Amino acid sequence: MYKKGLYAIAALVGMFLVALMGYIIILFLGNYVIDEKKFVMNSATRLVDQMGEEITKLYVENRDLVSIDQIPRHVQNAFVAVEDVRFYEHHGIDLKSIGRALYKDILAGSSVEGGSTLTQQLAKNIFLSNDKTLLRKTKEVVVAINLEQRYSKQKLLEMYLNQIYFGHGAYGIQAASKFYFNKDVSELTVEEGALLAALPKAPNSYSPILHPEKSMQRRNVVLNSMQKAGYLQAEEVVRLQGRTLSLNVQQKAKNPAYLTYIDMVIEEAKQKHHISSDDLLRGGYTVTVPMDKQTQEVAFRLFQENKYFPATDEKAQGSFILLNNKTGGVLSVIGGRDYVQKGLNRVNIKRQPGSTMKPLAVYGPALQEKIFQPYSLLEDEKRAFGDYKPHNANEKYAGKVTMYDAIKDSKNIPAVWALDKLQVKTAKQYLTQLGIPIDDNGLAIALGGLEKGVTPIQLASAYRAFAKNGEQAEPYFITKIEDRNGKVISEAALETTKVFSKQTAWYMTRMLEAVVKEGTGAAGSFEGALAGKTGSTSYTGVKGATRDAWFVGYTPTVVGAIWMGYDRTDKQHYLTKGSAYPSMLFKDILTESSQNKEIAFQKSKDVKDLPKPIRLPSIQDLRQELTFHPFGLLTVNLSWTMSEDKRVVYYVYERQEDEDKLVGKVKGKGSYNVERVNLFDDPVYYVVPYSTQTKQKGERSNEVTPSLFN
Repeated sequence: MYKKGLYAIAALVGMFLVALMGYIIILFLGNYVIDEKKFVMNSATRLVDQMGEEITKLYVENRDLVSIDQIPRHVQNAFVAVEDVRFYEHHGIDLKSIGRALYKDILAGSSVEGGSTLTQQLAKNIFLSNDKTLLRKTKEVVVAINLEQRYSKQKLLEMYLNQIYFGHGAYGIQAASKFYFNKDVSELTVEEGALLAALPKAPNSYSPILHPEKSMQRRNVVLNSMQKAGYLQAEEVVRLQGRTLSLNVQQKAKNPAYLTYIDMVIEEAKQKHHISSDDLLRGGYTVTVPMDKQTQEVAFRLFQENKYFPATDEKAQGSFILLNNKTGGVLSVIGGRDYVQKGLNRVNIKRQPGSTMKPLAVYGPALQEKIFQPYSLLEDEKRAFGDYKPHNANEKYAGKVTMYDAIKDSKNIPAVWALDKLQVKTAKQYLTQLGIPIDDNGLAIALGGLEKGVTPIQLASAYRAFAKNGEQAEPYFITKIEDRNGKVISEAALETTKVFSKQTAWYMTRMLEAVVKEGTGAAGSFEGALAGKTGSTSYTGVKGATRDAWFVGYTPTVVGAIWMGYDRTDKQHYLTKGSAYPSMLFKDILTESSQNKEIAFQKSKDVKDLPKPIRLPSIQDLRQELTFHPFGLLTVNLSWTMSEDKRVVYYVYERQEDEDKLVGKVKGKGSYNVERVNLFDDPVYYVVPYSTQTKQKGERSNEVTPSLFN
């Protein structure tokens, strides 16, 4: 009998030692099975505007991580009650629950009840596969026990609630709360928490959207479980089970208006901030972008309207970009009228820029180098420059024209002539500073005749130098990036390059305003201050056809560019009209997105203004009247209709015996008196208007001859 007692004690000690050894082995194995990196869950990256308002999400799994402190206790209780009522009592595995499950499985002859704890479910979801093998189940137990050793119950519950899938693409309790109820998890009511706790067992089968009746039944089961667990009173359960589902589903599909912008954010994150696209979609970042949502949506909508795209069919393409003048941040971008994610992004495609190059390659640099002034006279006669034979688009030539008018009317010959004086080498240096480095070396640069062309982004960025007192800066799509803990890990580098003086920038702004008010950019309507330049290139395969049409413009606050054309122009696919249409579209985008608030550009105090051009009148109504004075002297009183511009000077000439002589001049008046006239010399008088801006005379007036018998 004594020996039997010893054997029993020895057996118990042996069993204890085996159990202890097994437990130690389990703990030891946990170090190999548990990979801490797997606890880093995929979470959605949020794109927010400058005010912090969410624009969209980027994700592989739509998950927003929250701490257990943000999850109401009644929501925690709902999950514990229905999934693992003894969660706070066991140490990873619940032998009692396992025994009960086995008993029910034996009675049913199949698996009808699971015995897994929340910790085991967490272990399986994060570290293991769904294989129903003994080895996998063994690993699950090993991992679960080790998790309980390493983490508190609250931390385990937090990881579980952040990890599980709730259906309809929502991962984690916060994303589910936002999706089904459009509220933060901290605002969930008891019955809402119970509904969410009902879903993980079978997210599709119990979906309140697809199967509302089954979902409500399952929710009520959860409420009953909460009562049995002591979390709710019977009266509360009855009242809560009588409530409807009260969904407020917020199923946010990606807004097609944002697709180009999203792709360019992803690309910039990789190129400038060294965050891969995969990391961005999994890392739970908050990315602040300079997008103006209203402008982005207006631009997208107007780009769908065929009236802005005159072409041989409805497949003409276009692209658009708008920057903030002050910062260089991209407010809006459209990569194509039918842009698809990761598709052909036309704001990055180089095209022939046409006359939009004239201010950048010729006139801005010529002003900066002090070779010409805004009212300097430029040659405007059809001629060849070596082998290069440009011509004005309308084949009209004025002989000489001011820079102001050459820009306004987009004349070609003056631009080429001015570049010849400036020299191509100098022009290329300025273009490089403006972010448009080119390999071309011919005078065709003046008219945008480039081997590789220019992108809309490059043009908008370059014109920003005129809008921003001569400073150029690289555009950006990302203002800053914060990690999931709210720490700023990267910001936009706002580096600027001084290309032009304030004076040059102001002169160019004034002249480009004239382009919009009365020149080639006058098409369309815009109430605010706007400066800009048109450009177009011809398709030689069809007479009168246009290959590329452009408008680049800026207000006191924004600068942007629009391109129109086909990806591949041929005899069946070309634009039937020119740059008037991108001009109209640009103005309509600004107007409808309320970017027309500024009524005037503001001149710096240390900058000279550009006076309006002096337009010399045509005088065809010169009149004369004789008056008598003492001692028999005669005075000829000449008069004419004067210009409203009182800056015009009038030269008065007298001709006697085929000799013309200047007898006087008057400024801002329409009359002049010639004294001591001898009528026997048969004098003839005429007037010639003169501009002090250009040092240029206008057309001579009609002639008058004084006579006593008139």
